[in-house]
Amino acid sequence: MAELTLHQTVFALITSLAAFVFVLDLVRRRRLREEYSWLWLLTAGAMVLLVVWYRLLILITQLVGAVTPLNTLLLCAVLFLFAIAVHYSMIISRLTVQVKTLAQELALLSARVERQE
Repeated sequence: MAELTLHQTVFALITSLAAFVFVLDLVRRRRLREEYSWLWLLTAGAMVLLVVWYRLLILITQLVGAVTPLNTLLLCAVLFLFAIAVHYSMIISRLTVQVKTLAQELALLSARVERQE
């Protein structure tokens, strides 16, 4: 398996660090809540780790039986997207229950107010 060139390594490292800093900045400016940032920060951190420690990527590639490190990275991308989808599905499910509860409470309060008038 071929090593990354210096140009590829620098580009991947800068991209990974930029993603990490971008997510931290979104959290700092309160555009992204901390509870939702963990998966993005974990992914950016993993990208930095794999760029800096390329032999780990090679080891993971061999462990999963992939042909090239690119296949391993694509597998990781699919797993990341799966994790994001499950995470947001859990959030949507929780919010759906909250909206239903609030709608029921509002209906009860509205009926009470109408009876009192």
